[in-house]
Amino acid sequence: MYSGIFNLPWWGYVIATLTMTHITIAAVTIYLHRHSAHHALDLHPLVSHFFRFWLWLTTGMQTKEWTAVHRKHHARCETPEDPHSPQVLGIRKIMWEGADLYKHEAKNRDTLERFGQGTPDDWMERNVYAPHSVAGIVSMMIIDIALFGFIGITIWAVQMMWIPFFAAGIINGIGHYWGYRTFQPEDASRNIVPWGIIIGGEELHNNHHAYASSARLSSKWWEFDIGWMYIRIMEMLGLAHVKKTAPGIKLAPKTQCDLDTVQAVITHRYEVLAKYARSLKRTCTEEIKRLKAAHAVRVDRRLVKRWLHSDEQKLSALELERMREVLSNSRVLDTVNSMRRELTALWQRSSTSKEQLVRQLEDWCRRAEASGIVALQDFSRRLRCYQLAPA
Repeated sequence: MYSGIFNLPWWGYVIATLTMTHITIAAVTIYLHRHSAHHALDLHPLVSHFFRFWLWLTTGMQTKEWTAVHRKHHARCETPEDPHSPQVLGIRKIMWEGADLYKHEAKNRDTLERFGQGTPDDWMERNVYAPHSVAGIVSMMIIDIALFGFIGITIWAVQMMWIPFFAAGIINGIGHYWGYRTFQPEDASRNIVPWGIIIGGEELHNNHHAYASSARLSSKWWEFDIGWMYIRIMEMLGLAHVKKTAPGIKLAPKTQCDLDTVQAVITHRYEVLAKYARSLKRTCTEEIKRLKAAHAVRVDRRLVKRWLHSDEQKLSALELERMREVLSNSRVLDTVNSMRRELTALWQRSSTSKEQLVRQLEDWCRRAEASGIVALQDFSRRLRCYQLAPA
């Protein structure tokens, strides 16, 4: 029986398979996602074309199609126009039919024209990669058989399933359904696990939606983004240039808000909302216990948690009705809710001048500190000190 150029023990075939699938994952996260879709980094032409060629072999995907579908996902996130939202279509459909949803959207000419700008349009793309995507997949099968013998068919099958399952299913599905949220962007994105290794760092999906144009997906010191590690290595070798990363925050002692405060708050608005919810969580929990003990109104703790993490337009009519009933019986919860709503409105006022924004934020802080709610007072005093850290 033909055993191929490399006659390996069983574990050798496993390592070879994992190595090749990991290269594919790296190509997707570094080239397609961070470089092409979000322009977070520039790649050396040799690296860029290697990734294009490798993806042609292992997935048959076109840069323009993937880029356009992903950009539309960000622009229409968690709406009926989102190509793959589990919040709209259900987690089961995304998990098991995610690749089909991608293929369907990739055929949408309007999506390609509107969201696919700035992608490769050279001779290779027009004459090889785009019109002959099946040829790449078949070529990979031939290469696997030549290298590993008949077991190469199994290796090839794993390669073909890897991206549809992990990228289309896990990231697009679980990444918007289950996990932890460091930030509160206006979608359901989640960090699946804090160690982005198996899917190249894409596990840190909530971080990405908070700072979509950042080349680095990790945020906290305990999070690890292996894709970022590869980018830094390539940058040291002169093969990549990082253009954007999420800006940092530093705390500067201040007695009142200034333009630096406003800029930092707006830039880090999703982190501000997340910290607001965490800061007021204990206060809300204690107030819920008080209301239950007084039998003032029936309170669902999970519903109150949703108020802290969601805008009112995302609540159902029944949830809104119950929220108003609870808030009418609690000055504390009513204050926490209204102050969150006002804080959110701050960065939605596109026509407001910088000076007006400074005054509005200062007014917000003064009222927060006069609320009598200790956690809200502490949050406000810290918010005053916000300032963007030097890049």
